[in-house]
Amino acid sequence: NVQDGNPHADRNGNKDTWSFVRGPSLGPTGGTAAPGIPPDSVLGRWRTAAAGPDAKAAEQLAKNVETLLTGPRPAEKDPNRPLYDRLVAPDGPLFAGLDVTKLAKPRAKAETFGLPRDRFAQDSLVVPADKPIEIRLPAALFAGREFVVDAKLDGPAGDRLVRVRAGTAAPGTGTPWDGPVLAAADGAAYRRLVHGHDEFRKVFPLFICFPQVVPTDEVVTLKMFHREDEPLTRLFLNADEARRLDRMWTEHRFVSRQAAAEYDYLPQFMGFTTQDTPKPLQQFFIDRKPLFKKHADEFVQQEQAAIPAQLDALVAFAGRAYRRPLTDKEQADLRTLYHGLRAKGVAHDEAFRGVLTRVLVAPSFLFHVEQAPKGKAAGPVNDWELASRLSYFLWSTMPDDDLRKEAIAGRLRDPAALAAQVERMLKDPRTRNLGIEFGTQWIHVRRFEDLKEKNEKLFPMFDAKLRQAISEESVLFFQDLFQANRPVSAILDADYTYVNDLLAKHYGIPNVAGPEFRRVDGIKKYGRGGILGLASVQSKEAGASRTSPVLRGNWVVETLLGEKLPKPPANVPQLPESETGNDGLTMRQLVEKHTRIESCQACHVRIDPFGFAFEKYDPIGRLRDKDSGGLPVDAKAKLRDGAEFDGIDGLRNYLLTKKKDVIVRLFCKRLLGYALGRAVTLSDTTLVDEMVAELNKNEGHVQAAVMTIVGSPQFRMIRGSEQEN
Repeated sequence: NVQDGNPHADRNGNKDTWSFVRGPSLGPTGGTAAPGIPPDSVLGRWRTAAAGPDAKAAEQLAKNVETLLTGPRPAEKDPNRPLYDRLVAPDGPLFAGLDVTKLAKPRAKAETFGLPRDRFAQDSLVVPADKPIEIRLPAALFAGREFVVDAKLDGPAGDRLVRVRAGTAAPGTGTPWDGPVLAAADGAAYRRLVHGHDEFRKVFPLFICFPQVVPTDEVVTLKMFHREDEPLTRLFLNADEARRLDRMWTEHRFVSRQAAAEYDYLPQFMGFTTQDTPKPLQQFFIDRKPLFKKHADEFVQQEQAAIPAQLDALVAFAGRAYRRPLTDKEQADLRTLYHGLRAKGVAHDEAFRGVLTRVLVAPSFLFHVEQAPKGKAAGPVNDWELASRLSYFLWSTMPDDDLRKEAIAGRLRDPAALAAQVERMLKDPRTRNLGIEFGTQWIHVRRFEDLKEKNEKLFPMFDAKLRQAISEESVLFFQDLFQANRPVSAILDADYTYVNDLLAKHYGIPNVAGPEFRRVDGIKKYGRGGILGLASVQSKEAGASRTSPVLRGNWVVETLLGEKLPKPPANVPQLPESETGNDGLTMRQLVEKHTRIESCQACHVRIDPFGFAFEKYDPIGRLRDKDSGGLPVDAKAKLRDGAEFDGIDGLRNYLLTKKKDVIVRLFCKRLLGYALGRAVTLSDTTLVDEMVAELNKNEGHVQAAVMTIVGSPQFRMIRGSEQEN
């Protein structure tokens, strides 16, 4: 009996037992103490009125109390709700000392509370397995209480597995059986269950101990890093990937110096964690301090033992950075620099960084240093220099291991071996750099993603994501040109492009979903195809708020036809910056009016017709029928030679039929100049002729031009040191 005070003897003979109950507190006589009555409740107001002179008011409030207790439960915000809940509870003050079962009205058999007495054996309810038992109890009995069931197997468990579950509704087919399992620990069924759970956890780990590699929410921490990638290694990585991961963690140890750092942190950690802890816990850290020191000493030994190998790796890196084998003197100088720094008390990592800095500021890394032969006569570059020329031409980066192996073996000057390397390298994904550095620079759209000079009010959709997508299309177009060995004519005539969902929406191309770029064929019907249909070109050669037939026409004349135009005369009147509010004139009509100025005619008659062909594209490259002022656009053009065409389809046909030889030859000149890293001169005319001839022999496939360049004397030889420029 809890009223006897704690601790006290219980009925099982235990002398010092503490007992706790949940529910209303009991008064000294065993009766329930009067609960607090909210003063703003109807009962609280009745008590106040009953003590006063107004009997009529008290009588009315008494009726209100009766109505409250015999009616439904008040609303949640009603001040009478707490009073109602307190008074109608079975163990509340209103029913204290009463046998409520004698007051209850008879119920139908289906609504009988509890279970028949014969279902019980002494104080225990005996039920069969695999069968739910329904017990009906008054809802008020559960207010503020928890229903607890103790369950045990009847007789030896044997090989049985029984799961017990209690709920407020009968179980169905989708009910999760999440209750405790009753079984014998040594039973076969239980062992199978545990084994199954273990197998499941191997595939689906419950969680990782700490989601971050480095703890960030502790004032003082001893563990710097925690590795917990066993499920990743076991379930996803192959043997090579697992070894690479292990190697990365090993390298990470040398960066973090965790074992040594832990030993250094240990005194501070112990000072914080043992301030208010018992002596046994303090002794725990004291006893393990030698273990921390042992791990720290072992790591320092490993660190010192690794220094020679790290220094060797640094020297090997210098060979890659210089793109050739180091001389004996260069290797000795780097090692001497390192040891000199260490002798001055510089730590290993700082000395290592010092030598690395020396490598990265060396002329052999910053420049393509080639050894010219003595005299005036030209001579062949060596294999290492040829490998660098080839690598920076096709990939814009240093030679890879395959190319270095060919250089070491001295095979690169063999035409067959050189051709094989060219074929291999053009198929490599690093050809993307050729698309960027040559292709996009040639058509003047390099780093298009940085083009922000558009009117944000008129073109809010021209954001960073769209610019990036437009830029990526141009890169992928040229990458495909070289990687897939397309004909040079595809630069103009390609009926395909590379888009993602964002760019496809910009172009009006249907059925493209997702952010991944993919090739889409048959795009001429959407106003695209080749470099004339690239939004990068159409947007770059336009104004901030309007199109520019002048810029677009000039782009065709200079970039595709290679013609040189004089600079515009001084004090030329400027065209309006907007396509609206120009007295009903379109941008084309304004340009035509501008062209009537005598000082402007000479150039504009050459460039404007080409620009007019682009007028169906707005300033950000969208196809249109009307300009931003609502006026219809006219994309018809007539050249000085009398040729007429309409739109970029007509312009494309004109260039492919009338100017194809000019465009192919100009492409060869631009590609040769890029490969040699210098301007094409008169002495290169024969090589350009040879490139054009090889393209004609090979149906225009671009690899023929690349092979001709790589096999040429200009690419494989260098002037003598005494040759005059």
